[in-house]
Amino acid sequence: MGKAQSKLSPEQLYDLQKCTYFDKKELQQWYKGFLKDCPSGQLDKTEFQKIYKQFFPFGDPSRFADYVFNVFDNDKNGTIDFKEFICALSVTSRGQIDEKLFWAFQLYDIDNDGFITYDEMLHIVDAIYKMVGSMVKLPPDEATPELRVKKIFHLMDLDKDGRLSKEEFREGSKKDPTIVQALNLYDGLV
Repeated sequence: MGKAQSKLSPEQLYDLQKCTYFDKKELQQWYKGFLKDCPSGQLDKTEFQKIYKQFFPFGDPSRFADYVFNVFDNDKNGTIDFKEFICALSVTSRGQIDEKLFWAFQLYDIDNDGFITYDEMLHIVDAIYKMVGSMVKLPPDEATPELRVKKIFHLMDLDKDGRLSKEEFREGSKKDPTIVQALNLYDGLV
């Protein structure tokens, strides 16, 4: 694999400023760091998992990192380029609540059919529980992934059809303080 260009062109900067909440200087800094970690300009799933492992050394973040990778990898080519990386980072760190909820919906909607099934949510929640390990003390009604997903579906699945539409997920998430809190976790960090 060859090396990527060392600086963003004025056109690339302009394009990225239009689709992110970062200014020129921030974009240049992020690009420099991205190239330092990914000289080819592409981040693959294995490298992405390694990054998550640094942040969650006491759990197993590999499955959750896979799911997140799939949302970052917008063009589904198996790698994340800088634009995909910075656009996802922009939404998750500085986006409005509805943008974050749409991003989170994509994460949970594993098969991209426009709905989140109980099983899809269970896959993600189980991966989150494995990632955080015993680092987080959970209330008794959320002690297992199954209990957490049942609680979420009870709150959100208004028409009781066993799946969540974007609207049910969006409105239900706004009613659950732990979801809103989790979505705002990265605010102000980048």
